[in-house]
Amino acid sequence: MFTSNPKLGTTVGATGGYITRFDAESRPSIFAASAQYSNTGSIVAGAFARTSFDADHQRLNAGIAYGNIKNDYDDYLGTGVPLKNDAGLKSFIARYLYRVYGDWFVGAQGIYQNFAISGDTAFDDLVLEILGIAPYKSGGVGLVAYHDSRDNDFKPTKGWVVSVNNLAYRESLGGTQNFDVYRIDLRHYIPQGDGNVFAFRQLNHLTSDAPTQNLSPVQLRGYKVGQYTGEYMSQFEGEARIKLAERWTATAFAGIACTYGRGKHCSESANLFPMAGGGVQYVLKPQIGIVLNLEYAQGKNGSNGLILRTGYTF
Repeated sequence: MFTSNPKLGTTVGATGGYITRFDAESRPSIFAASAQYSNTGSIVAGAFARTSFDADHQRLNAGIAYGNIKNDYDDYLGTGVPLKNDAGLKSFIARYLYRVYGDWFVGAQGIYQNFAISGDTAFDDLVLEILGIAPYKSGGVGLVAYHDSRDNDFKPTKGWVVSVNNLAYRESLGGTQNFDVYRIDLRHYIPQGDGNVFAFRQLNHLTSDAPTQNLSPVQLRGYKVGQYTGEYMSQFEGEARIKLAERWTATAFAGIACTYGRGKHCSESANLFPMAGGGVQYVLKPQIGIVLNLEYAQGKNGSNGLILRTGYTF
């Protein structure tokens, strides 16, 4: 793996996985682990499972993550103040879905994470204190309504995905504060003929009573996750996937995000975050659609990212 982005810097790493089918009617299941190390001294590692079984009537996703991330912000949370900090993260998350009718699923999800953060200097610690950012533990549970009519999980050419879910973080679940997070995620894949596809995504991330470090972040490619946040965040992305050859495709994409709430409005340019970019993909496993994806994305204020990964972004 190779990435270069505002969050981690330039990283190298490795990923490995095992793909199988539990039965003929189920979708492919994947079990994988990865680790990355960056030129900033950051370390990120994790393992996950994405499964489909019982003739695709049941799906279980789970993951664990560890990170020791060294950030260097030129403009933290839009305050105009530079900030260097070390952030440590340990996290576990799981989601279970059960097919109830047609392409509709219902289910539940849960998360527990332990997040530690400190500044590189006394001034950085003071900035964190002023902004109300402190180490915390959080545990949350929620419900999921999910629709999935894609023809393929990894390289879809048609269909819809609609996901509506929440996480209720509570002190009784091991957290240090009560707050709520809601997500509405819509994705549409439109075939254009000759193997070409247009993909569209509209994502909403909404919070209620969340601490500063859990506000809704801009999640577009090319931006440092956590640098630009708001009580609410909505973003739109469009992506053209163009078939070049039997195993080669190219992407051209653009999008825009807005952070709002707590006095922020989408009518203000400071709260708008455009993005555009492109990439090239190679199909590693044609029978199930696993792709190797190299993309570059450019945002505003010098934000940009270059990443080599497996799979499309959405």
